[in-house]
Amino acid sequence: MKAEEALARFETFLRRKGLRVTVPRREILTETWATHDHFSAEELYARLRGKGSRASRATVYRTLALLVEGGFLGALDGGRGQMLYEHILGHSHHDHMICLACGRIIEFRCAEIEDLQDQIARRHRFRLVGHTLTLEGYCPACR
Repeated sequence: MKAEEALARFETFLRRKGLRVTVPRREILTETWATHDHFSAEELYARLRGKGSRASRATVYRTLALLVEGGFLGALDGGRGQMLYEHILGHSHHDHMICLACGRIIEFRCAEIEDLQDQIARRHRFRLVGHTLTLEGYCPACR
């Protein structure tokens, strides 16, 4: 999905919540769409400041929470007490492996895991609406 379309959807999301569409919120959404890597709030804040944005650190954190709530971004525990984000709107579901030594993130898709989760949910009469799977270990370079 292009940044312009994501921005239009985000503005609609904000208005429906009774929130203002501000320049910093637009800048934050646009910057998140400019990267295809996982990023932390602090990395995003530094990139915005480097581009002359006046978005405060607090605005970055609050807007990231809104973007996750609205389904624009996914959040994952990157270890070391740090949340990482990625844009997910318009992307297919995937899971993650995180190297505990270097922090490298490997994205993967596995139909067998997805099928097994569905079977488990059915067995427990659980209505599954989503999941987050993160495998922790060591990448080939760090073993």
